[in-house]
Amino acid sequence: MKFDINILENVPLAELTTLEVGGAARFFVRAESENDVAEAFRFAEKNDLDLFILGGGSNVVIADDGFDGFVLQIGLKGIEISGDLVSAQAGEDWDALCESCVEQNLAGIECLSGIPGFVGGTPVQNVGAYGQEVSETIISVRAFDRKTKDFIELSNQQCGFSYRKSIFNSTARDRYIVLSVSYRLIEDGEPKIVYADLIKYFNGKQPTLGETRDAVIEIRAAKSMVIRSDDPNRRSVGSFFKNPIVSNKKFAEIAEKAATETVPSFKIDEGSVKIPAAWLIENSGFDKGFQKGNVGLSTRHTLAIVNRGGATAKDIAALRDEIQVKVKERFGVELKPEPVFVGFN
Repeated sequence: MKFDINILENVPLAELTTLEVGGAARFFVRAESENDVAEAFRFAEKNDLDLFILGGGSNVVIADDGFDGFVLQIGLKGIEISGDLVSAQAGEDWDALCESCVEQNLAGIECLSGIPGFVGGTPVQNVGAYGQEVSETIISVRAFDRKTKDFIELSNQQCGFSYRKSIFNSTARDRYIVLSVSYRLIEDGEPKIVYADLIKYFNGKQPTLGETRDAVIEIRAAKSMVIRSDDPNRRSVGSFFKNPIVSNKKFAEIAEKAATETVPSFKIDEGSVKIPAAWLIENSGFDKGFQKGNVGLSTRHTLAIVNRGGATAKDIAALRDEIQVKVKERFGVELKPEPVFVGFN
């Protein structure tokens, strides 16, 4: 059977990720059209290969032995803006989309500026930061359904969004390949200033969308959460752990263990709160800049595990495990990693 795509073999993956660790893909293709995606799926199915979908590589940890399957990188390009409706192909750079929308005075994703990766990854994780989540503006997601082998449109409700979660990384994991995302933004809308860092930054001033975007990038850069070539903390996936949501009872137990320390929290509903994972990590014995060989924590933010140069995926996983164990022992909370682990047993 002939396949109308350029399939490569033994392609190194580390350079395609922000963490810069990991081995090679047995087979690899970069899809630049929906037909390429369908063809890639056919190839994987025909050859009984596990298929992994790679976007901008900002939320993955590739195993040192690589991936003994087929890696499909989504390279679909194109952005359409009509009034308050924005449609972007999955291979578009996310921050570039944020910049374009802000320039056209469209509100709704300005606080998500500076986040690395492609558009296609944003609905999967329900990407959020500084008081905004993409689920607030997404109206539909176009995808390839690996089960029915059809191209479909999923509504916001069908995506099943919740905190850092969607059907794409939970109930329907490995079923859909995101091809494009449509958003409804607010023409001439005001920026969303609800996050503490932004409230403090503007100190009562009502900023423009552009000023908000600039502030978000400045704040993120101060925490090494913007990828810059001269930043020693740049090799990371950003926030490595999700902020855990706990019951009010559990929170009271944590506050008691913290003793003199005030535990920061954000109310989720009447029965639960969200605690910053960074606070739990710091209060479990890990400081900013903690280092173990070639891996460590960012010198600016304990939530980021960093490849200091020459680290392996095994090193990354070992520090992940150590942090999880210490936090569980200290506070009885299990931290959940944000990135996807590829090629691990």
